[in-house]
Amino acid sequence: MSQLKKILTKAGLNGFFLALIGTIVLANIFPELGAEDSIIPFKEITHYGVSVIFFIYGVKMDPVKLKSGLGNWKLHLLIQSTTFLVFPAVVTLVKALAGGGDDPMWLGALYLSALPSTVSASVVMVSIAGGNVPAAIFNASISSIVGIFITPIWMELFLEGSEMSFDLLNTFWQLSLQVLFPVMGGFLLHRVLGPWVNRHSTALKNLDQSIILMIVFSAFSAAVGRGMFEGRSWAFLVGLGGMMLLLFLMMAALMYGMGRLLGFERADQITVLFCGSKKSLVQGAAMGKVLFPDPVTFGVVLLPLMLYHALQLVTGSIIAQQLAERGKKGGENGLG
Repeated sequence: MSQLKKILTKAGLNGFFLALIGTIVLANIFPELGAEDSIIPFKEITHYGVSVIFFIYGVKMDPVKLKSGLGNWKLHLLIQSTTFLVFPAVVTLVKALAGGGDDPMWLGALYLSALPSTVSASVVMVSIAGGNVPAAIFNASISSIVGIFITPIWMELFLEGSEMSFDLLNTFWQLSLQVLFPVMGGFLLHRVLGPWVNRHSTALKNLDQSIILMIVFSAFSAAVGRGMFEGRSWAFLVGLGGMMLLLFLMMAALMYGMGRLLGFERADQITVLFCGSKKSLVQGAAMGKVLFPDPVTFGVVLLPLMLYHALQLVTGSIIAQQLAERGKKGGENGLG
């Protein structure tokens, strides 16, 4: 149990997870604090805060580590195509089979399916399980940049004909200003600022998480204030969580099967499994502010992603631990 706790902590399921829960509770109790006329300027803080998050992320991108992960093009192609093509296709198919209508929760599920892979959690779990870490770093980093362009295209398709359609070119520009340009600027300054960022990694991580919590709080406050969660029982929330868990397990199993089918080595199979099944809450919260300018809609759309985020950390950590133990027992030729 202590070993699992350490893995969960490394993967990000620690005080931040509890803070997310507390943020949602506070948004339900004090929705007026997150309103647009609040005394706390959440909109301005989070707008510039998002750029700070991605600037720091860019500084952390080590060119040497990225270069070392370039080699296996078949592995990279599989992970990126699964993240941005197979994942949305699976959720779209499930929605069609389930007869999903216009419930905003389905929009939230579609949104998370179109998001990039998470960076830190994927790399940590690949490392623990004995996977190809350089390839994981490369894929997670590239996914974050590619998602700036692919995710809005998917959302344009999902929202086609609805009242929430948006100007795609303007969205690209806004995301470039808030995400892409800060990332590239940070990357160019890696050699200068990298050592400083590493020395202050804990403080900067706390800053990142604080900005995400403010985004979540303001979005959920607006949704609660407008009654978007009225009629949603705890049973509904548990059911939605069960669906998100099933989705994660489905994608993990699919990635495992595809890795074996293509004859990947054990380390690459592990990398495919984790990088292809994860979705980024950080990028989802940041991009969602641009894609869903109405904070009421944004608050509802975030809920499936937050549940998926928590469940992918818990379940993924358990899987990583099991794979590590099997690797020690001599399972070098496969995951099982």
